[in-house]
Amino acid sequence: MLFPYLKQMGLIVLTLVATLTAGAHIALAQVKNPELEALKREIEELRRSDGEKQRKLDELLRRIQTMEAQPAAVEKPAAPESALDRAVKETEPAPEQAPRTDLFSRQIGGATFRLIDISLDALFAAGTSTERDSSIQNLEGGDHDPRRRGFTVQNIELSFSGAVDPYFTGEAHIVYLIDPVVGDTRVELEEAFLTTQALPYGLQLKGGFYFTEFGLINPTHPHAWDWLDQPVINTRLFGPDGLRQAGVRLGWLTPLPWYSVLEVGMQNANGETASSFFANDEFFEERPIGGRPFVQQDVRNLGDLLYSARWESSWDLTPAVTTKLGVSGCYGPTATGADGDTWIYGADLKLRWRPANNFRGWPFVLWQSEAMKRDYRAAAFFDDSDPDNVIDLPQQTLRDWGFYTQLLYGFRYGWAGGLRYEYASGSGESVLTYDGRRNDPFRDDRHRISPLLVWQPSEFSRIRLQYNYDRATHLENGDAHSVWLGVEFLYGAHPAHKY
Repeated sequence: MLFPYLKQMGLIVLTLVATLTAGAHIALAQVKNPELEALKREIEELRRSDGEKQRKLDELLRRIQTMEAQPAAVEKPAAPESALDRAVKETEPAPEQAPRTDLFSRQIGGATFRLIDISLDALFAAGTSTERDSSIQNLEGGDHDPRRRGFTVQNIELSFSGAVDPYFTGEAHIVYLIDPVVGDTRVELEEAFLTTQALPYGLQLKGGFYFTEFGLINPTHPHAWDWLDQPVINTRLFGPDGLRQAGVRLGWLTPLPWYSVLEVGMQNANGETASSFFANDEFFEERPIGGRPFVQQDVRNLGDLLYSARWESSWDLTPAVTTKLGVSGCYGPTATGADGDTWIYGADLKLRWRPANNFRGWPFVLWQSEAMKRDYRAAAFFDDSDPDNVIDLPQQTLRDWGFYTQLLYGFRYGWAGGLRYEYASGSGESVLTYDGRRNDPFRDDRHRISPLLVWQPSEFSRIRLQYNYDRATHLENGDAHSVWLGVEFLYGAHPAHKY
């Protein structure tokens, strides 16, 4: 009789257990439901269409291009990586296979070439002098020097440089400046040339329109000068714009155990930028060398071109001291006649001290010196077209020489002070217009002392204060005092200033 009741009781107990178990499963499912939903959402994200993945890839590529085009910034903490980012990483090609869509870059083989860097560097000066503007034009004879009381636009340089292909790099520099006399805007091609990158045996070929590699200052653009104006001896021998012309130059990195380069070049000898050679009538109208008349000449053969050579070596004297020594020479015809020619010689020394524990290049000491000499053989000249003014000049060699030495000390971060001394002189009288060398502002005896103070807030701006004491025989009072304040700023990828 008890068995039916026990059976009924067992069924009731089993029903209760099943009900409780189902309730527990439902409760657990309710507890785990948010996690399941999150997993489902993540799965849905991973299952997005190929178009969405491609959109993300394009966005990442655009971000990479934007970052490459901007200056390096302070590194920020990376954002948390999402599941989608991880999926995108898995679908991205390897870095060396990634397509490059940057307009200024090209990938050839396994190498990436930066096709072009564009920059603009602007130099302005303000100041005054005890001399009037007409006299300042002779005291400050360089086209990029401060050349008048008040304000001078010294140099606005637009530069392009980069890789042409694995075999050549190219550079072009275009200069804008304001004429200090008439106020006209002048545009000049300063340089445009190709340089080889793959010649054997340490050889390198450069061709185009470029500064002649002579000394330290001549091949250097004005924004890279430490002082605001170019040395007096450079102005006398190489003219207001420096020695530069169209031509070709071969360089050889010698196998010596230290850095040693030999360079030989051949260029045109005409134009204002070759003032000690064929020059032109416009230049001689303003600055006739030795007062001699200009004689127009044609290029007859290779002997009427300009030839140059330079040898340069550098050593580390100690871990903190580096020195560079160079000698230069050039030869070519003069603007005085077929029998005239010019030889220019030069030697230079540069020594830099910078301790190993420097902070962004400071402190430092930079000592730089150059000495140069020109032998200018003027051809004989005879002109009796005007019976009242017969000109009869014998052949004559005019010799000019000079040097500068400068010391710059970076005493704390962003600040530097320096002193430069210059001397220039010569032999052989200037004729006609000048009536003697002592009256010739570009051949007389000159001394100049120039203290300098530099504040460089960053690599892309610079402020300089310079005082010039000039002593020259062509000056009415014998000496002059000038003060110049220079301001410079730089945009783009131009190399920053280095000390």
